[in-house]
Formats: sequence, structure tokens, C-alpha cells
Amino acid sequence: MRNRQYETVIIGGGQAGLATAWHLTKQNMPCVILEENNRVGAAWRKRWKSLRLFTPGRYDSLPGMPYPGPPRSYPGKEDIAEYLEAYASRFGFPVRTGVKVTHVSAERDHYRIQTGNEIISARNVVVATGPFHHPRIPDFADELAPQIVRFHSSAYQSPSQVQDGPVLVVGAGQSGAEIALDMAPDHQVWLSGRDVGEEPVVRDNFSGRLITALIVFAATKVLNVANPLGRMMRRHFFYPPRGIPRAGGTKKKLKEAGVEWVGRTKGISDGFPMLEDGRVLKVKNVIWCTGFVTDYSWIDLPIFDNFGFPRHDRGVVLGQPGLYFIGMPFQRTLSSSLIMGVGKDAGYIANHIATNRAGQEIK
Repeated sequence: MRNRQYETVIIGGGQAGLATAWHLTKQNMPCVILEENNRVGAAWRKRWKSLRLFTPGRYDSLPGMPYPGPPRSYPGKEDIAEYLEAYASRFGFPVRTGVKVTHVSAERDHYRIQTGNEIISARNVVVATGPFHHPRIPDFADELAPQIVRFHSSAYQSPSQVQDGPVLVVGAGQSGAEIALDMAPDHQVWLSGRDVGEEPVVRDNFSGRLITALIVFAATKVLNVANPLGRMMRRHFFYPPRGIPRAGGTKKKLKEAGVEWVGRTKGISDGFPMLEDGRVLKVKNVIWCTGFVTDYSWIDLPIFDNFGFPRHDRGVVLGQPGLYFIGMPFQRTLSSSLIMGVGKDAGYIANHIATNRAGQEIK
């Protein structure tokens, strides 16, 4: 195996990793980004075709480069992927694509990072892979009749993937609602799950723009882990992880589209989904919009809590100098995992790395 050495390795080349690289580069701190996909923005391109952000373009910028689209537009997945790719190119970040990290451990004063064909040594490691990695699918899913088409939302691209006949979408969060709406024109659709609520705003009118501005202010400033309200909200949404409110107007759109909202799916009866009230749905397709599970098993360090999240203070891992996380839900504010919020968190981590470096040089 080849051996390489870097001062700071950023694992993940999405918005979180790129924002961190921008702040490090601004302070003349060398770094490299390891991205497992073959190009920057690939994770966005894998998502469903109709996906659009629920914040307009004026709020969808990374540090140093405004989002180039119309400020009132709602960017699609390709728009964001192209923006991220252009962002990395403009600043010339050292991105190594097609490099998957398989193991991270600590060795004396550095970290040992293993990929498919090399060992990397780094003083600092910034984990920018996001918190959710593997699809969560109920254990009883295997009991579905073999003729029923079934897959997780992470594999969804368009309605062409399902067969003719009724569709059950399990999970009533943002992705479940959007996929149900995508299916509704050509299928009978049931949406199953508890109502996680939705924002009090409808897009594309004056009141909607005003309320959006207030929500953005709250998400980036008010709901902060530095105050009791922010800490309470973080516990509510993520300990354990549960659905966050959908974009406003979703429930009305679902009703207008003819989507029937039913109770939670609790099991299987004779090969078909059974709801909590005992009703059995004779469906042809099931799409699991049931979220993801956290899996940092490739990080061989005792830093994780009972929910699988790292123990950290604003991304700085407690008791493990030189290890950082970025893009975590509610890392600092409610917007920490979003494009509009990740930049400030990245700046904090870059400053921490620079300060530690200066202290080591003085010694």
C-alpha cells in the first residue's frame, strides 16, 4: 500500500467539506478533500429528479461565492450539484475523487486513514460525510409479497420506477410527501405515517417570502445550542432522530392531488402492508421513506453516544484532539446541516485547527 501524509484531511466533498476547505484555504492552512464519488456534487445528482430545495436561492450560498441562480428561485438537485462543482473549481480545492475511506484510527500524535489502496497520515481529520448513511427499512419489509415493487427513497428517481397500480409511501416527512406528490398524477397513492408538522409558509407570495425570512433567521440565529431553547429543540428532533417539519403548504397539496393520508404501517398481512388500525392495503408498490441510520463503524474511536452521534462541542470532538465533524444536525444551529448554515460551522472548525497549529508551533 502507498503511504501519504497531509496536515488536514477532510472526508467528504459535499457542501460541508467544501465550506471547511474554503475557510482553511483562506487561512493558508493546507488540506485535502477525499470524496468517494467520481465527481463533486454526485450525492445531489443521485437524488430524485423533481427534488427542489425548500429555501430560495438567496439563502443557498456557501462562503465566498453566492449561489448564481435567481434569488427567488428554488434550486433543483442538478442546480446545487453544478454549484458545488463550480465552487470547488473556482477556488481550486485539492479534491481527490473516487477515494473511499474505510477506516480511521488514532496513532500517537496523528490519525491513520485507510482507503482502498493507501494509508494516509494526518494531524487533523474533519468528517464531512453527514450523519445518516444507510437506509432504515422495517424488519417486516421482507414479508411483502414478491410481486410488490419496493425500494427505499434513497433509490428513488422518478415514477417510471414503479409498476401500474396503487402506491404506498411509508413515511410522512419531507421526502415522503414529495414522492407521494410525484406519484399522484398517475397512481392511487396512500401516504402512511405520523404527521411531523410543517412550516407555516407557502412559497412564491409576499407573505411566504416574509415568513421564510423569519424562519431562516430563527434557524440560523435563534435556535442555537448556546441557549436553552436551541438545546431543547435539538433534543426534540434528534435524540432520538425523528422527522423535522415539512415545507409549508404540503398537506394542502397532498389533499388536492388526491393522496390519501393513512395511519402508520405496522406490519404485513398475507403479503400486503397492514396499518395500525388493522386495514390492509392491496398495493402494487411500496416506497420506504423511513429515513436513515447512523453508521460510523469505520471510525475506530470511542467517541460516540448511545444514538450513534459523536460527542462534540460545535463539531470539535471531546477528548480527541484534531478530530472534527461538520454538517451534523443541529451542530450549532438548526441550519447546521443545510447549505445556508454550514459555512459558519466550518469557519469555527477552521479557526480551531489554526489555533491549535499555532500553539503547537510556539511549543
